[in-house]
Amino acid sequence: MAEKQVIKTRRLIIIGGSSGSLEALLKLLPKLHKKFAIPIIVVLHRSGQADNGLTELLAAKTYLQLKEADEKDLLQPGWIYLAPPDYHLLLEEDGSVSLDASQKVNYSRPSIDVSFISAAPVYKERLTGVLLSGANADGALGMQAISQCGGRNIVQDPEEAAVSYMPEQAILLCKTADVLNVAKIAALLNSIAMD
Repeated sequence: MAEKQVIKTRRLIIIGGSSGSLEALLKLLPKLHKKFAIPIIVVLHRSGQADNGLTELLAAKTYLQLKEADEKDLLQPGWIYLAPPDYHLLLEEDGSVSLDASQKVNYSRPSIDVSFISAAPVYKERLTGVLLSGANADGALGMQAISQCGGRNIVQDPEEAAVSYMPEQAILLCKTADVLNVAKIAALLNSIAMD
């Protein structure tokens, strides 16, 4: 019973993006506070091949620890977990991740929707979903699930996004989302982490 209580107090942020989102992420990550106390998962549409260069690039832009997620990683505060190429990343009740090679969703594996939808009932109001630039609707249904479970959604302002379609689709489905530019997203995430 004590173990389940620990999970109930744990929080999570998931950041998703596709075309144009790397640029936004490279501006966002350096702005996150050194003592950021919530684990972050990053789900980017990636090619199917392993790419250590992306992990190294992102790690160089943040004060936080960053790694590509492995099966059964237990999420830790102050860490960023990058969804590996060609696997969906799902969230488990015990605070760990699992990787799944099932069918692509929205032409993508990893899919942002898959991660958002799996995390929503586990983390409920303790989940924050962030959706950045992209060229398809991946993430919109997941944001709807987050909202229905009491979580918070943040969408990159389509006016700022390199590719506006993904944020626009999320805004259409999730009317309660905060629509912000990258600098304001970073400030809000820092504020959430200090709560």
